Amino acid sequence: MLSLENRTEKLHVSPELGDLRFRKLLRAEDWASLPLSVRRRFSKRLAGGMTNVYAGEITQVRFSSLGWCLAQALRLIGAPLPLSRDTGVASVVSVTEDTRTGGQNWTRLYARRNGFPQIIHSAKRFAGKTGLEEYIGYGIGMNLTVHVEAQSLVFRSAGYFLQLGGRCLPWPRWLAPGNVTIVHQPLDDCRFVFSLVLQHPKFGELIRQSGVFRDERQ
Repeated sequence: MLSLENRTEKLHVSPELGDLRFRKLLRAEDWASLPLSVRRRFSKRLAGGMTNVYAGEITQVRFSSLGWCLAQALRLIGAPLPLSRDTGVASVVSVTEDTRTGGQNWTRLYARRNGFPQIIHSAKRFAGKTGLEEYIGYGIGMNLTVHVEAQSLVFRSAGYFLQLGGRCLPWPRWLAPGNVTIVHQPLDDCRFVFSLVLQHPKFGELIRQSGVFRDERQ
């Protein structure tokens, strides 16, 4: 029979129980339906100073005229949307633990054929009305819901907000840039497709970006 100490050690190294924060946002049966590679990827609890790195290549970028103008205009608040139509270029995503808020800091680097790479910073915070927020800075963020569809993990925006001091004010719908859908689709144990779509209820699809990434650290 395993001692309590040994059982505790096995619990800590289990890929299923390393980090329960994403798992808690889903029904148990939905989480269990995800491939093991996805569950492992979203169950990594990082110690302070450690980073998960995903390297890959951008395979598709598409803008409508309005989407292109919106992406360029948002340079004023740090350019949270892709700026280039370049495909076949390198991309690197790094995830670090935010010990101050209990969330995660995400940094996305997109190489460009001309000029320096674009770097996008955001923070995932396990808070808010849906239990998950994406904060891009300048007091601006969006609430996210989490779903499982076709063995993929899907994040959908559920309203934007403006953070002023300790208050979060809902962003008026008529001023919102559209609905964001982010899909994490596994290809095999190490590779996955990341895709982002910005869809406006009146003007249709504004931006679509996708890339194939792989785990750099298992």
